[in-house]
Amino acid sequence: MRSEADELVRAVEATLFAAEEPMTAEAISTHLGGADVRDALAELEAHYAARGIRLVERGKRWQFQTAPDLAHLLRREHEQARRLSRAATEVLAIVAYHEPVSRAEIEAIRGVQTARGTLDVLLEAGWVRVAGRREVPGRPVIYATTPEFLNHFGLKSRRDLPGIEELRAAGLLDPVDDAYEALTAGGPEDGEEADAADRAATATAEAHEDAAALDKPEELG
Repeated sequence: MRSEADELVRAVEATLFAAEEPMTAEAISTHLGGADVRDALAELEAHYAARGIRLVERGKRWQFQTAPDLAHLLRREHEQARRLSRAATEVLAIVAYHEPVSRAEIEAIRGVQTARGTLDVLLEAGWVRVAGRREVPGRPVIYATTPEFLNHFGLKSRRDLPGIEELRAAGLLDPVDDAYEALTAGGPEDGEEADAADRAATATAEAHEDAAALDKPEELG
């Protein structure tokens, strides 16, 4: 005869299996009449850790997903991933590490204007969302990442983002790191400021690049 704890584990498992989208622990608890499901989730997570499917938490939402080492068995056709432009990659990194952040703050870190198409690409991908408005004069829109962003990159939370040294070692901080370090150090020296014409040209080129990306509904990679 199964214990009450065992029955709860089975109920949580069935609830997640049938769910159409990832669920928070609170949502699972509500669905099961207010039961405390934390221990059940931990038990299921451990149970599936070495199996073909795993129970994972992404952005405080729980879901079953295929074990990463078996992904190649489930690909039915080759999908050509579309790379984000350098501008979109920089903006995504800035939002992820500094959210919530406004367009002006993004531009201050990057040192160039951010084309509207750049944020549109990230919004359409579902990786960035409008998080409200900052309570300052002008009330600028602020942006933050989404649970889909965490899920796509296999992150449990933003605390799992790689640190500065890890990014530098991987060569992923160029050119964002220089701009950010200059900003946090009190801004660049006068002699280091970029020429306004060069900035405008860069922003224009990025706008064309991201606008072209919006015209191609391929999967983002």
